[in-house]
Amino acid sequence: MNLSDLRYLIAIADHLHFGRAAASCFVSQPSLSAAIRQLEEELGVTLFERKTGGVLLTGAGQRVVEQARRVLQ
Repeated sequence: MNLSDLRYLIAIADHLHFGRAAASCFVSQPSLSAAIRQLEEELGVTLFERKTGGVLLTGAGQRVVEQARRVLQ
């Protein structure tokens, strides 16, 4: 886990869409998706429910996003 991963996580939480989050972070969507998948594996939790046209934060995802926001402040 690194600071970029936390920024990606927050961007997805803010946009609720991987493509828009990737654009806001100036990275490709596959790169952002791979980073989040790796973060989920490291933490052992699912952070987002992937849906057609967007995503939703899971309960664990909400808690991790809150912590990520504090870390980046």
